[in-house]
Amino acid sequence: MDRRDFLKTSAVAAVGLGLGLDAVAADSQAPRDGSKSPSDGGSLIISAPMLQNFAETSVGVAFAVSAMANGYVRYGRKPDLSDAVTVKCGGFRVTDMNDKVMLVRLTGLEPSTLYYYRIGADRINYVHGHKMLLEGSEEDKRIYSFKTAGVGTEAHFCVINDTHNKMDVFDALFRKIERLGPSCVVWNGDMSSVAEDIGKQVSTFFTPDISVKDYASCRPYLLCPGNHENRGLANRHLERVWMYRQPEERSSRDWDLGRNFAVRLGDVAIIGLDTAEDKVDSNPIFCGLFNSEAYREAQKTWLEDALKRPEISSAPFLVACCHIPLYDSRPDQNPGDVYPNDTDPRYQTDYAHWQRSCLKLWGPLLDRAGCQLVITGHQHKFRFEPSCFEHGWDEIIGGGPVMSGEKADTDFPTLVDVKSQGGKLRVQVINMVTGKKIAEYKYNPKR
Repeated sequence: MDRRDFLKTSAVAAVGLGLGLDAVAADSQAPRDGSKSPSDGGSLIISAPMLQNFAETSVGVAFAVSAMANGYVRYGRKPDLSDAVTVKCGGFRVTDMNDKVMLVRLTGLEPSTLYYYRIGADRINYVHGHKMLLEGSEEDKRIYSFKTAGVGTEAHFCVINDTHNKMDVFDALFRKIERLGPSCVVWNGDMSSVAEDIGKQVSTFFTPDISVKDYASCRPYLLCPGNHENRGLANRHLERVWMYRQPEERSSRDWDLGRNFAVRLGDVAIIGLDTAEDKVDSNPIFCGLFNSEAYREAQKTWLEDALKRPEISSAPFLVACCHIPLYDSRPDQNPGDVYPNDTDPRYQTDYAHWQRSCLKLWGPLLDRAGCQLVITGHQHKFRFEPSCFEHGWDEIIGGGPVMSGEKADTDFPTLVDVKSQGGKLRVQVINMVTGKKIAEYKYNPKR
């Protein structure tokens, strides 16, 4: 059934699924109350909200604006928001004020709890530091919802990768995700290829040219950055559009590791790691402007502590996600630690096909914690690497960004659907060109 036809006939059921009636209306061609949609000309709010980087007690809400503004979120547990509290952009000293993206972090939430929310923004006429005028406020008339992570949240998530800002890939993936209905989605790197300015990031995440405009309004997205998330002046500061967790949600030692995550969904724990660049820091192409090696080392300490957290260590299933594969059994694939500039006649490429340094740093920790599966991308071709003498976990490498043409037979996009069913973890890989399942794996609880 077409998604929009389904929505027209399923409004009553939507509240039970965590999508309030107004959220359902938000996904139709026009809101039920007749108000303008955020994409209409002249609106201050120009996108649906995007749920980012959620956890057991927090979630980020981000949305795009067309002019200087200060954004806010009103949220509560009642569908009509009669119990709502308001949280503004920014921290304690000053609220955030800009003309592109509003980032609002909701903290102090309850695990595995359904919340309803509405976004709004104050239009600001900023003249100078002693003169700034409020020129009215705008609220999205629709009410959305989300459920926090936790033991009581359904153990079901999807993983996508290497979309490279291809709108046909976005559209196919987001439509499929809507039909599958996971608790959250892991975007496993290389969402776009390069972004020099924030406008490119806005068009990628908030106003993509796709049919499912509110793809992340009721379903949180987690990010494992890829090497291309480092490419371009804007991508070097991706946190301006894809928020970190607040400092109070992390130890001071790990403040710079805002892209890592450890989240519990039912009986599954998900670990998010950042493999960083696919070239060594000494490669002259980057003029010494990258510091990936120290970054990976710091993540080892973070990972060691994250795996000891009670809600993570007690999970029957443990899955890790990162962009660049941690292992490749083929001897002609560049392992990413070839100095000084990645070139060696033994290897097919002058960039990392996999990251041996990450395997050495993180692999033993994942093994000791009983990790059953690592999901990666980067190579643009679906592959499966079984466990071996070097590591005890399997590895799935997701596909590429090609929906049509000759390369679609090999570089097709994949969606990895992970769900706990009947005491086992079921993992399906779907070819997004054909829409068919091409692989399935099942895992018993870890010992």
